[in-house]
Amino acid sequence: MSNQVKIFDTTLRDGEQALPASLTVKEKLQIAFAIERLGVDIIEAGFPVSSPGDFASVQSIAREIKNATVCGLSRALEKDIDACGEALKVADQFRIHTFIATSDIHVGAKLKKSQHEIVEMAVHAIKHARRYTDDVEFSCEDAGRTHIDYLCRMVEAAITAGATTVNIPDTVGYTMPTEFGGIIKNLFNRVPNIDKATISVHCHNDLGLAVANSLAAVENGARQVEATINGIGERAGNCSLEEIAMILQTRQAMLGLQTNINSHEISRTSKLVSQLCNMPVQANKAIVGTNAFSHSSGIHQDGVLKAQNTYEIMTPESVGINKNNLNLTSRSGRHVIKHRLTELGYKESDYDLEAIYAAFLKLADKKGQVFDYDLEALLFFDQQKQEQAHFELLYLQANSGREIIPSATVKMRIGEIEITESAVGNGPVDAAFNAITKAIGHSRVDVVDFKLDSKGEGADALAQVSLIAEYNGRRFNGIGLATDIVESGVKALIYVLNNTHLADQIDQQKKQQIKIAGV
Repeated sequence: MSNQVKIFDTTLRDGEQALPASLTVKEKLQIAFAIERLGVDIIEAGFPVSSPGDFASVQSIAREIKNATVCGLSRALEKDIDACGEALKVADQFRIHTFIATSDIHVGAKLKKSQHEIVEMAVHAIKHARRYTDDVEFSCEDAGRTHIDYLCRMVEAAITAGATTVNIPDTVGYTMPTEFGGIIKNLFNRVPNIDKATISVHCHNDLGLAVANSLAAVENGARQVEATINGIGERAGNCSLEEIAMILQTRQAMLGLQTNINSHEISRTSKLVSQLCNMPVQANKAIVGTNAFSHSSGIHQDGVLKAQNTYEIMTPESVGINKNNLNLTSRSGRHVIKHRLTELGYKESDYDLEAIYAAFLKLADKKGQVFDYDLEALLFFDQQKQEQAHFELLYLQANSGREIIPSATVKMRIGEIEITESAVGNGPVDAAFNAITKAIGHSRVDVVDFKLDSKGEGADALAQVSLIAEYNGRRFNGIGLATDIVESGVKALIYVLNNTHLADQIDQQKKQQIKIAGV
């Protein structure tokens, strides 16, 4: 049996569907590129049949990604599989992932079919998917609660039908590691054609056992693990990609297994996903939490200073965490900024040096010293700039105080015109939002969540606003960064407005395509 474990990333599918707001096509592409750099083998880009936006994002990712197999999810239905085939056909290499539930509770209560009918549906779906590609994955949804006899029958039928990967999900995070490992072992012992396919696992974290169950499966013969960055996903989340990858790397001598993951990209990918998905990483999260390589105990500090491996089983550098903070000032030149970004792991193609340097100078003038975390924040927000933005902030003034009514004035470019409006509110941010609403002529979005975070340390840290707004029944993330809280909030709202404008354009293009196809 091969010692190579494939890593199947489902951040953009299972992870994205559990987010409080939708990601834009551009944001999904950014995450896909980061995951590709990380070295995953397969990227599950989405569920193409679910919406025009998801179809467009899967197609964009399939067109751009070159070093990983791009995958689309489908139910065991022809229309779902056809949508996958259409979205993915632009890729150099792609996979169709189709699934159907197999447990008694799902088959009886949800699907209301017999076990024989479910096997027939699965076989038909796999054969239909093979019309588009030889790389077909089949999943037995809720396999963890499926009777082992029926599961063996289903896996054998799926492989015979042409599935090259068969996934055994613990869909509701119910099984224990010894139990789940036993399921995989049983399949290898009882399914006669199991050597004709790769056995995969997809574990959820409802009991906090997703990583442990995935590891138990790998120890018993599974050679693909489905996971997400930071463990995001439905309910309590999925198997954490960075955790399973570092377990296999750190304990390679014991396990004898390896992956293609470039661990030095882990920290950067984790930060990007956390930012774009508006999903903070808990401080004590393994591998990527802010406390993962911190030592507060005097005994621990003394040990680490004498020999790093006394209390660190892996180095921060091994997952891409640079421990050295170099403070920069407005007197620093472009070459220093470029050098620091290179030291932090960014390539020249990742950013516009002139844009970053201009933003750096403005920030340095405001706060004096600029640190590595400031540079990374500036780079992140530079990457979020929307090309040909329909809405743009040109001017902002806000006033508030204990004895005055908060007010704000904004000047905006909307399309080709410039508009200035003023308004009052129950605070300076509310006043600025009201002024923007007057400028655009109507309340385009409804802000349902507003979070303020400090990016950096001290009173002069950058303020990041992350908000969620509703528009036409969909939710959108907004992010803004500035030393001023009001400006940061306004930037976040304008970010949302531009995303809603892009969403309208995608929907209109899809309607036009359907109209043309109908003619």
